[in-house]
Amino acid sequence: MSKPWIYTQPFASIYPMYVEKAEKKGRGRSEVDRVIGWLTGYDEAAMKAEIERKTDCETFFDKAPAPNPNRELITGVVCGVRVEDVEEPVMREIRYLDKLVDELAKGKAMEKILREP
Repeated sequence: MSKPWIYTQPFASIYPMYVEKAEKKGRGRSEVDRVIGWLTGYDEAAMKAEIERKTDCETFFDKAPAPNPNRELITGVVCGVRVEDVEEPVMREIRYLDKLVDELAKGKAMEKILREP
């Protein structure tokens, strides 16, 4: 069975789309970076290195240094799919990030996006 196409795409090609979506709604690149860091544990330098390396999405999420345990609190629908129902681990991580960026673009407060008490 072949992998979903998104797995083989460089994270560097997906990242600008997240930034563009956020910026269209008045949010910034630093907020996208913060959301990615919260989800994966990548700091700015490590994330930049992965982008420059053109690491594919599957590897980007598989090698995430410190996946946030609270990411499992992310629920809702992205592209018609409930993120909490996605069984495949890498696809679930991708959907988590999609959902977080959606929330950012919709103007949700950062504390709520990051599931902070």
